[in-house]
Amino acid sequence: MLALGLWGLDRGGMWGDEGVTFMVGRRTVPQIWHLLHGVDAVHGLYYLLMHAVLTVHPGEVVLRLPSLCGAAATAGLVAALGTRLARPRVGLWAGLLYAITPLTGHYAQEGRSYALVAAGVAAATLLLVRAWEGRSWWPYGAVLAVTFLLHEFAVLVLCAHAVTLAAARVRGEVWRGWIRAVGLAGGVLIPLVWVSEQQSAQVAWLRVPDWDTTERVARDFLAVTPTGIVFWTSIALILIGLGAGRLTSVALPLLLLPPVILLSVSQFRPLFHERYVLYALAGAPLLVAAGADRVAGALRWLWLEGRGVSGGRDAEAERAVTDVGRRRELVGAVSGGGAGRGPGGDRTSGVGGGTGLDRTTGAGADRMAGAGAGSRPPLGNDHAVPEPPTTHPAALVHRSPRRPHRPNRPLHLRRTLRPHLLTLAGVVAVAIPFLHGLPAYRNDRSADRRPENLAAVAALVGREVRPGDPVLFLPSFWRVTASAYPGPFVGARDLALGESGARSGTLSGREVGPGELRARLAGVDRVWIVAQSNLLPSRWVPGDPTDRVKLDVVDGEFARRQEYVHGRVKLALYIRRMPPQDTPALMWPPTSAATPAPPPPRPTPR
Repeated sequence: MLALGLWGLDRGGMWGDEGVTFMVGRRTVPQIWHLLHGVDAVHGLYYLLMHAVLTVHPGEVVLRLPSLCGAAATAGLVAALGTRLARPRVGLWAGLLYAITPLTGHYAQEGRSYALVAAGVAAATLLLVRAWEGRSWWPYGAVLAVTFLLHEFAVLVLCAHAVTLAAARVRGEVWRGWIRAVGLAGGVLIPLVWVSEQQSAQVAWLRVPDWDTTERVARDFLAVTPTGIVFWTSIALILIGLGAGRLTSVALPLLLLPPVILLSVSQFRPLFHERYVLYALAGAPLLVAAGADRVAGALRWLWLEGRGVSGGRDAEAERAVTDVGRRRELVGAVSGGGAGRGPGGDRTSGVGGGTGLDRTTGAGADRMAGAGAGSRPPLGNDHAVPEPPTTHPAALVHRSPRRPHRPNRPLHLRRTLRPHLLTLAGVVAVAIPFLHGLPAYRNDRSADRRPENLAAVAALVGREVRPGDPVLFLPSFWRVTASAYPGPFVGARDLALGESGARSGTLSGREVGPGELRARLAGVDRVWIVAQSNLLPSRWVPGDPTDRVKLDVVDGEFARRQEYVHGRVKLALYIRRMPPQDTPALMWPPTSAATPAPPPPRPTPR
């Protein structure tokens, strides 16, 4: 995950939300605290973290490093969950699957909090498993509290954890410990919920999710690629992995409940975006890896059975003899009858005790004695399986005077290589969808794959805007371009700005009133506009009166001469034109103009 995240991390430009992180992170702690009282309280802890990070070095790569570290930690935690709930190879496969998922890689390179939230939820889930096994609940509660402060929608994971505990049928003592830990985390979250509710206008741009949104989320979350054979193979393995016991009780609620709950609530109050529930993605690779492990086990069993019944039983006999002294579960019919009496069947022969690989001849004791000395027994009987010896361990050091011929690898090497080869085969299988999606991974590393590239817009300003030229931002949010890349804007005049964002406790600063802005525009014959690309011309009626004046004056008194569009940001030059002498002044708003809903005040990722 770390290697994939470092690939293309410096893509040459921030987009809108990253620009906000960069701008706020470079403010002082009192200025950040002032900002949180009016906007973005939900990201308060993240902004404070980024303030410390950007103090070391203010740059785009450093801006994204916390998210990259969060994604790498999440991959490791997913692997730890798979190891603890199933076996090491399931953990390895699940961690690798999480690392190569395109959605994971996308947010690993975003200067926002969502990859860190995913890491917090994965850590809390692992601590949940440890706590119900008898460990302390307080680390679980503490990690939850920090995660909730990074983003309050992480609280939906509590529904998944409650279902996990119910499916595991834990004792009442476990429920009481969980409730105490949740109470700790919830107590920390309540003030944040109260403040962020007052700032709910920030998500006014969200829309009610439709079926296309639901289908896209399902395809992005359930598989490495959203279409093709890799997608359907992942779906099949998830269905097979549903029988994986404890792992299913942890992974399935985590994968389904947070997205489903937020999608359902958003039908009445739009709050859904995939990044808000990115942490739920961790459930899918766990289920896929568990399904792959079950398929591998079934194929191995069929292969052994295809070689004959003795193949499977001989393997169990080898395991039992090699691991003498340790209690192991044996597959097959284990015989515990009387002692074999025949050639070599005496109890002093080294095994004794009636194991009897061949009850008809009594030769089984000699075979077991030779195997107990570390050599491969000449197996071949189709109906006898050894049981662990019950005699004194000292009797097991007996060696047969003649070692049988061993044409194959030593037993301990065969027992080591076979599981490792299976694990390696799984790793190779994981590489196939990664190679299949390599073009998509490469494209996602380009700045053009983000909604906009503020660096490209700033470069245009530096090349086209002359010293002293007036500039307007429409709406005012796009002033983030000048905040993220201030160099090209040094010589320009921001006509509408009354007070900077840092001093006013806002993201984009406080603008002058409509009357003063009209007076400022009356004295200029050219003006540059940094605007949302679907504006100018537009029938949109802004809610802010200063923005209404910008549209009124520019549309009525200026003509567009140059225009550069980059994503959702437009840089345009407007030159004053002489109004017709017999045309009355344009009044605002025009009576015939339609007034559709305003565009989003914040950039929306795709």
